Amino acid sequence: MESKRQQKFSRLIQKELADIFQREVPHLFGGAYISISVVRVSPDLGLARTYLSVMMAQNPESVLLEVRLNAKTIRHLLAQRIKNQVRIIPELSFYLDDSAEYAARMDKLFSNLDIPPAGEEDEDDDTYTK
Repeated sequence: MESKRQQKFSRLIQKELADIFQREVPHLFGGAYISISVVRVSPDLGLARTYLSVMMAQNPESVLLEVRLNAKTIRHLLAQRIKNQVRIIPELSFYLDDSAEYAARMDKLFSNLDIPPAGEEDEDDDTYTK
């Protein structure tokens, strides 16, 4: 459970990183659209785990690798934006957020299930109430 301080700090980092990815460094990632899904901050505010959603890219793994290679530049841009608001500029670690893919896989699995309709005798059966 994150403290209020961690939550405020992670929201600030998420907002600023989203702006950095949209306005300042989109040319580094070959036209891929990168959004920040979640930022989780360590209790000492020294590490920010950032989960990225990558769209319009052939290979999201290669975009993640490129982001990791440019992490120092991204951290510097973040520092320029938040240096007057925070005491510590956190180390950034980036991960792919695959929750959208996971949800799509689950939807596909559920749509492929063949569930027969309940018969009339099944509806009247009170086996669960006994």
